[in-house]
Amino acid sequence: MHLARFPRRFLAHLPTPLERLDRLTRELGGPEIWIKRDDCTGMSTGGNKTRKLEFLMAEAELEGADIVLTQGATQSNHARQTAAFAAKMGMQCHIVLEDRTGSNNANYNNNGNVLLDHLHGATTEKRPGGGDFNALIEEMAVEMRADGKKVYTIPGGGSNPTGALGYVNCAFEMLNQVNSSGIKIDHMVTATGSAGTQAGLIVGLKAMNAQIPLLGIGVRAPKPKQEENVYNLACKTAEKLGCPGVVAREDVVANTDYVGEGYGIPTDSGLEAIQMFAELEAILLDPVYSAKGAAGFIDLIRKGHFKKGERVVFLHTGGSVALFGYDAAFDFSNRWS
Repeated sequence: MHLARFPRRFLAHLPTPLERLDRLTRELGGPEIWIKRDDCTGMSTGGNKTRKLEFLMAEAELEGADIVLTQGATQSNHARQTAAFAAKMGMQCHIVLEDRTGSNNANYNNNGNVLLDHLHGATTEKRPGGGDFNALIEEMAVEMRADGKKVYTIPGGGSNPTGALGYVNCAFEMLNQVNSSGIKIDHMVTATGSAGTQAGLIVGLKAMNAQIPLLGIGVRAPKPKQEENVYNLACKTAEKLGCPGVVAREDVVANTDYVGEGYGIPTDSGLEAIQMFAELEAILLDPVYSAKGAAGFIDLIRKGHFKKGERVVFLHTGGSVALFGYDAAFDFSNRWS
């Protein structure tokens, strides 16, 4: 599959490491656990959106854009990475931040990703939660263009067929790593939200006949909606690549049992996952995406879904900057001496 046919800005730190997690494996007593470190992609502390933005921002540049417009939740990793790309490429960036949690915590609203949005020079505006925010930014783009701006819009999470190319490429990259090392992978797990990461991965894995089942752990939508979103985007991505039909509906699997009270609201199991990864492997997860993905992964291991003797890769989507917006969720009073 010839991804070089598509415009791309090579700004990510790739390939990201593929590491074995020995202490976590011993702690859980199940399969051999590996991690694909997409928290190490660079661009303002990294994360999964950087892979997508290599293709999206190249398209923006090709179209002559002078400003990029996107949207996300208050502590959006996608917003932060878009702001970083815009800064690097000399474009303006405006971000519409959706209040999905109703939190009045000052750190949540001003620290973490929001702080970095502003440090990278982006302008932001806050809107109440609910509604079609992708449609909203398209409406805003029409107004900006009427004022003479050359606007490129990016949907939430960078999740369209162009952005999903980044995770088709990630699938190729990981397969090259395991093939070069003689490592047989039995399963792959990742957090899934706006659908682009899971959709791109499944297209890449299926196109290469990898025979590695991919499980998405949902962080927002109910299972039927999440799987529908991922499948529809996977189909569009496959068409863009010239391999329509490579993904079947049964290839798209999401488990949404670990969302908790809602998007961006920490769960006890997610907080446990954060502390386990930090204390056992010195790896930082975020409460919104990677921690809920890891919580589902850990629980499924405990329930025997992934078995001893198998080898499973957890894709780390990054986002640890958000921890500084969620300090109130942690109680470390017993750590002080």
